[in-house]
Amino acid sequence: MESAQAAFHRQWQHLHNPHVRALAWMLTAPGLLDKHDPLWQGNLLDASFTDADILSQWLTGLDHDPAPLLDLLQRHPSRRLGLYAERLYEFYLSAHGLLHAHGLQVHDKGAGTIGEFDFLLQTNAGLQHLELATKFYLYHADTMAVPDLYGYLGPNLADSLGAKLHKIVDQQLKLSRHPLAQEVLPQPVQNAQALILGWLFYRDEKIVDTFIAEHGHMAGLARDHYRGAIWTQSEVSALDFEHALLLDRLEWLAPAQVGKVRAQDKNTMLTSMQTYFATTNTPLMLALLEDRQDDLNVMREYRRGMVVPDDWFEQADAAQLKRAPQ
Repeated sequence: MESAQAAFHRQWQHLHNPHVRALAWMLTAPGLLDKHDPLWQGNLLDASFTDADILSQWLTGLDHDPAPLLDLLQRHPSRRLGLYAERLYEFYLSAHGLLHAHGLQVHDKGAGTIGEFDFLLQTNAGLQHLELATKFYLYHADTMAVPDLYGYLGPNLADSLGAKLHKIVDQQLKLSRHPLAQEVLPQPVQNAQALILGWLFYRDEKIVDTFIAEHGHMAGLARDHYRGAIWTQSEVSALDFEHALLLDRLEWLAPAQVGKVRAQDKNTMLTSMQTYFATTNTPLMLALLEDRQDDLNVMREYRRGMVVPDDWFEQADAAQLKRAPQ
């Protein structure tokens, strides 16, 4: 079975600008969740496009001249991945005449923020509210338990996928119903949906396939969601690879494709990782790289994993216990 990375490279290896590649991933990657699952009650959107050829032509043209996209990113610099992804999506929506507003805030009478609309789109059916989330969660739960979305933990253990979705569906998507929101909207919102993109990480990457084979579904997840491994720092040295790249946070979206000069050999990468974990315990994203056969100066990702400190699982157990109802 073709990996998600291989499928992405097959379609988009001709794109060279990293921001254009990230946008291509956002516009064509499957969502994390199955929008048809009754669990979501029609609240989810996916980024599927009916005319793939037109999208490909537009992205190819943008790759040849990315200046308009680069200008938007330079005018609104951010190291936060969520804000970076929003800017990419804002560019696409604006370029296609769909964007009515981005980041419209709703304030109470004391000027406190009640909420914010990620995007308001002008469609033939009227005004649409779209929430965008790009999330990266690590699955850690009792192996005997039925998997659910609360078993997917954020890298910093501060939240879970279940809690995030609860906030999006039960709070953020209902913002237009607030009386003060209606005061700032030019017209009623006809529809509110969320687009949830990202990667999920597993100690055993086959756990999802095994569970689906036995039970037919898994907690509302899309069967083809992007996934990777969870490796402890100590385990990485035992992995069989020659070249790798520690991905900067803003490089987490699309499978990596980089010049060979950026790739690190295994020993160099292990040294970099040791230096990093000597001063912090925040997980790292590691992409394993291979040569691109048609261009030996370029390497591309064939597998990725979240590298966690050796005591991360003990920390995760403590965090889950703390959040569990007493």
